[in-house]
Amino acid sequence: MPHVAEWKKEEVKELKDLISSHPVVGMADLSDIPAPQLQKMRQSLRGSAKLKMSRKTLMDLALNDSAKTNVEVLVDHMDGQPALIFTDMNPFKLYKILEGSKTPAPARAGSIAMDDIVVPKGDTGFMPGPILGELQKIGIPAKIEKGKIVITEDKTIVAEGDVISRDVAGMLTRLDIYPLEVGINLKAAYEDETVYTSDILFIDEDKTVSDIQKAYTQALNLSVNAVVFNSVSTPVIISKAAGEALNLAFNAEILTSKTTDLLLAKAYSQMLAVASEASAQNAEAVDDELREKLSATASAAEAKPAEEEKEEEEEEEEEDNEEDAAAGLGALFG
Repeated sequence: MPHVAEWKKEEVKELKDLISSHPVVGMADLSDIPAPQLQKMRQSLRGSAKLKMSRKTLMDLALNDSAKTNVEVLVDHMDGQPALIFTDMNPFKLYKILEGSKTPAPARAGSIAMDDIVVPKGDTGFMPGPILGELQKIGIPAKIEKGKIVITEDKTIVAEGDVISRDVAGMLTRLDIYPLEVGINLKAAYEDETVYTSDILFIDEDKTVSDIQKAYTQALNLSVNAVVFNSVSTPVIISKAAGEALNLAFNAEILTSKTTDLLLAKAYSQMLAVASEASAQNAEAVDDELREKLSATASAAEAKPAEEEKEEEEEEEEEDNEEDAAAGLGALFG
């Protein structure tokens, strides 16, 4: 039987103790994280999570020998430079914190583009020189304009999943374009005998809130139209019923405390319309009192456009005054 170093036994025991003492265990990938940034990330997690790096074989042993059911599935997500994370927070919160701690990083030759890398059009800030040829060589459309090198159109320089070449990586850095992110990649997390992978842990919060709002509105609409009473739909159903009852009473000309004023206003308006038509046919068809009412109504109708025109003129005058004041300030301060 081969001899096993004592420190390896102690390492596996420590890992097993951490696994058993924390409800959530995560498997992370620390590939390509510079040491200073990794140290800062460790400090940011202090008090909320513990990050533990070890040999893959030792982590494999600890996970497979753990008393927790199904935690060994995390071994399948041991990629790159693996590390275990131990915490009491739920996996979704852990994932959000780790994603939020990521920082932009320059492109590296040989790295795989996680998304399309686009070089935007615009002034590069570079003076004419060899860089123009270097840009054109890697497929970035550029020309000299007003003494500066300008990129003429947005250009996808590396497609998602493609390898970033050395020339492209160097040029992206010179253009201050940092397409990569440096941070702890949580590949999977274990809680209550369930392993959640990163695609499940990612939640689009804006879309989720929007979906909940949409579902709430649709549920309320359904309950109102199906006349299902609950604490939310009852006031809406009562309000809708009151509106429909008022509309029915109004159209059926049933006098109530709610419809009387509306019906009188409608009758008055209809009376004026009939009187106006009769007066147009025969001026003697209406008495003096009714003629005065028609005249007053016509005057009010004519006065309204005049008032609106006056308001527009006043607004234009105010704008002119503001422009004059601005011009005066401009002249004062040169």
